[in-house]
Amino acid sequence: MRQTLLVGDRVRDASGILGDAILIGSGRIEALGWAGELRRPDLAEERYPGTTIVPGLGDAHFHPSGYAAALTRLNVSSAESFDDVVRLVSAVAAETPDGSSIVGTRLDDEHLTERELPDRMVLDQASQSHPVLLYRYCGHVAVANTSALAEAGIDSSTPDPHGGVIDRDASGVPTGVLRETAIELVGDRVGGRSKGQTPDELNRALRGLVQQGLTRLGAIVSVGQGVFCGVGDELDLLCSAAPELPLDLSVFVIAATATDLEAAANRLNRAGRRVSFAGLKVFADGSLGGQTAAMDEPYADGPDHTGTLRFDARTVDPVARAAIDLGGGVAIHAIGDRANRTVLDYMASLRNDHSDALLRVEHASVLGEGDIGRFADIDVIASVQPAFMASETDWLERRLGSARLTRTYPFRSLTDAGTVLAGGSDCPVEPPDPLMGMAAARDRCGIIPDQAVTGTEALAMFTDGVTAALGLPQPLALGARAHLTLLDQDPVAVPADGLRTTRIVSTWIDGDSVPIDPNALVWS
Repeated sequence: MRQTLLVGDRVRDASGILGDAILIGSGRIEALGWAGELRRPDLAEERYPGTTIVPGLGDAHFHPSGYAAALTRLNVSSAESFDDVVRLVSAVAAETPDGSSIVGTRLDDEHLTERELPDRMVLDQASQSHPVLLYRYCGHVAVANTSALAEAGIDSSTPDPHGGVIDRDASGVPTGVLRETAIELVGDRVGGRSKGQTPDELNRALRGLVQQGLTRLGAIVSVGQGVFCGVGDELDLLCSAAPELPLDLSVFVIAATATDLEAAANRLNRAGRRVSFAGLKVFADGSLGGQTAAMDEPYADGPDHTGTLRFDARTVDPVARAAIDLGGGVAIHAIGDRANRTVLDYMASLRNDHSDALLRVEHASVLGEGDIGRFADIDVIASVQPAFMASETDWLERRLGSARLTRTYPFRSLTDAGTVLAGGSDCPVEPPDPLMGMAAARDRCGIIPDQAVTGTEALAMFTDGVTAALGLPQPLALGARAHLTLLDQDPVAVPADGLRTTRIVSTWIDGDSVPIDPNALVWS
C-alpha cells in the first residue's frame, strides 16, 4: 500500500487547526496530526512550506455544460451597449452558414449603457439570416431575433406557456424577450447553450476548475429536450465525458417524470467512478436579475409584477419521492420569498414521510422573517451563492427596496438558527472561484454587513457544507478520500479581501497532486 505524508505549515478545517500533516494511504486519509509524530524513515514525504492544507474545496451548485458553453461558445459578457452586442453576434454570423442558429450566453442588461435588454429588432441588425438566441447570464431570460421567433412559430397569437412569459409590445407583438419556460419554445428549435458540445470540451473546462482548488461539484444536469433554457440532453454528454472527468460530480437531475429520473440515476451510477446520482433538481421560480423570482410583494423597480411561481407540488411530488427511493435527495430552486415559503411548506410535508432524506433549497435568496428558522426546523440545507452579491451590488436595493434587503442572503441569521449552509457559484451565473465566494460571505460586498459569517464559517460553507449537501462523509474524516486544497494563505486568518488574492498552490484528488494542464479552459 502506497503511503505519503503531506506536510504544510498547518492543516485546517472548520473545527480549527488539526496539525501540519496528513498521512495518506491508497488515496484515503489515514491520520491527521503533526509531522514530527507521523513521520517515519520509510515514509515518502511531500512538503509544501508556507501552505495551509484544507479539505478539498467544493461547489454545491454548478452547471457543467453551461460553464463549458460560456468558455467555448458565443459569450457576450464584454458587451457594454446594444452596438457591442450587435458587433459580437455579427462576427459569429459572418462565419456561420445562413440558416444555422447562433446561440450566445451571459448577456447582462445591467452592464449595458441602455440598462435594458435588447429586443428582436436589435438582434436583427446582427443577422436576419440566422436564428439568434442570447441568454441573459442568469439563464432565466433570453432574447430571440425575428428569425428565431419564426423558426419556433411564435407570433402575436402564441399563448404564454405555463411558468413562462413572452414579452410583447403595446400592440401584442412579441418583442423577442422570453422569460422562464418561454425560452424552451425557441431553445428546443434553434438549440440551447450547449449546442454541439463535445465530451472533450466539457472535460477541458472541468480540468480548469481543479486549478482553482475545486475537487467536487454538485452538478446540475438536464435530461432530454425542453428543460431549463433548452440546453438539450446534458446527461448524454456527461456520461460520454465520464471516463476522463478530472474531479467528482454528484449529479442532481432535472427530469420531468419518475421514469426519466430512474433511467438517469441508473446511467449515472454506471458511468464511472467520478460520477454519482445525487437526486432531483426542480425550479420553483426564476431570478432577481430577470425579475422572475416569485415575490410576496411587487418589485421596487417593477411595481406591476411579482415574478413567476413555477412550482406545482402535484407534479413534483411523485418525482421527488422517486428520487428519495433511488437513494438521492431533492433540491428545489427558490429565490423569492414567496417561492421559498412555498418550497418550505412542501418540504415540511416531505420530511414527515422521509425523516432522513437529503433536502436542499437552492439559493434561498430572499426569505420571509418567519421562514428563516424553518430551514433548521425542517432540516433543510440552504445551498447558497455568496458571489451573487458581487454582481448584484449596483442594483439589488433598487430591485428589492431597503426593507427586503435586510432579509436577502441572510447567512448570519440562517447560521445562528442552526441551518447548514452549502457554498456554490451557480456557475456560469458567477465565476467558479470558491475563494471569491468565501470572501463575499465574509464581507458581503458591502450589502447588509450584519449578515456576514466568520472566516471559519465561510470555509465550512465550501467544505463541510458542500459534502453535507451532496450526502457525502465529512471531508477530513479518517478513511475519507484524500481530496485536499493547498493555499498560500490561511483562509480563516487572512482578512476577507485577502481571499481574493489567495493563490492555489496545489490540488490533491484521491491522494495525488493534480498537475496543471496547459490545455485546460479557464474562466477569465
